[in-house]
Amino acid sequence: MLRIVASPARRLVLLSLCWLLPMPAAAQHGMKCLYVSSYHRGYAWSDGVEQGLRQLLSPHCDIRQFDMDTKRHKSVQAKREAALKAKSLIEQWQPDIVITADDNAVRYLLQTYYRDAALPFVFCGVNWTAQEYSLPYRNATGIIEVAPIRPLLRQVKSLLGEVKTAVYIGADTLTEQKNHDRFARMAQKEGIVVERALAATRSDWLAAYARAQQADFVIIGSNAGIEDWDSQAVRRHLETVTRKLSVTNHDWMMPYTMLGFTKIAREQGELAARVAISILDGVAPVNIAIVPNRKWDLWSNLKLMQVAGIRLPERLLRKSKQIHQP
Repeated sequence: MLRIVASPARRLVLLSLCWLLPMPAAAQHGMKCLYVSSYHRGYAWSDGVEQGLRQLLSPHCDIRQFDMDTKRHKSVQAKREAALKAKSLIEQWQPDIVITADDNAVRYLLQTYYRDAALPFVFCGVNWTAQEYSLPYRNATGIIEVAPIRPLLRQVKSLLGEVKTAVYIGADTLTEQKNHDRFARMAQKEGIVVERALAATRSDWLAAYARAQQADFVIIGSNAGIEDWDSQAVRRHLETVTRKLSVTNHDWMMPYTMLGFTKIAREQGELAARVAISILDGVAPVNIAIVPNRKWDLWSNLKLMQVAGIRLPERLLRKSKQIHQP
């Protein structure tokens, strides 16, 4: 059994110390777990989180899923309506615990309707920090999503030498605004100025990418939220304009990027599942610390590098997963 050691101040348990050990096998018969995703099935990040969550959690409870679909329906009104539908499902189904993925489910559902309520919540995929939502609550704890920006920037400097400018290109979404801001702050410490170029359409994205070739390197954010994205058309266009090193923290953007230090979506789901299992076993959310993800993958795109005449060191290529495309 997991033993709780309480401190006088906050009685937080760092479950990370226990995640390498078998989880307690308390009886979970009849338990109901509601999983609320901020986005939609078919979005690569959401699918990875769901896979990690279901694999570990499904033996412990009946899982029902609600997708808020806020990447494709981005207005504040649409997000509020999706949160109300999730709230209605909670009231009707009465789950024993709710697991949320990504910021919008926290902002519009957990923070708005269930802050310090009796129903326990586990969140994951919240970008960088949970402080803007005043988390943790008495009934809520979870996992924040941290990208390996500093290792990526230092790798760029190792490859290119002195670099002063970069352009961050992503979809015009709240998540990408936050991701750019975090990149810009960390890059500033490395003496690099990062310009922001957020696009609502594929043509805007391609135009921003072409302009970004004037910078020392290009940072590729997520395309989620660009509804007219055409993978083949984008790849064909990049092969005509790419000249500078491009990097990303998103594995699904590797067909359009040369080098990736990428977060692992599945890890968010797995960590959230472990926290949820502990809560179902009787641990109070207030006794479980908020923790970040710890893993990342190294990726390379040889075809795009060949187009630009860029070659990575063999030691780096040997360590990397390689994206294969025609």
